[in-house]
Amino acid sequence: MSNQFGMYSEQYNNDFSKEQNQQFTAAFDAITQQFVTGMQEGQPASAESVQEAVRQHYKFCSQFWKPTREAYKNLALSYIMPSPYRDTYEGIAEGLGKYHYDAIVVWADNNL
Repeated sequence: MSNQFGMYSEQYNNDFSKEQNQQFTAAFDAITQQFVTGMQEGQPASAESVQEAVRQHYKFCSQFWKPTREAYKNLALSYIMPSPYRDTYEGIAEGLGKYHYDAIVVWADNNL
């Protein structure tokens, strides 16, 4: 398996249908757009609507992997450290990786 999905890729087993994968992609894109909107509107990462986006992100991730507080925050590190995740987020909007990271840290510290 390629390392396309970062350091946790060896734990990712994709036994889903093409349709399921398309649904996952659409759901993930909708969550990501909430972060873009919050960032573009100048909302702090701790804003209620942004924290709701993190809750949805955590719930989405939990379909495949149940991260602990530290594991979830470590995943968020891949949004700011050199990785395909960071490259993807930065390709969507400059600063999105850091914004998403900051929001996850707040949410994880308060909810996990």
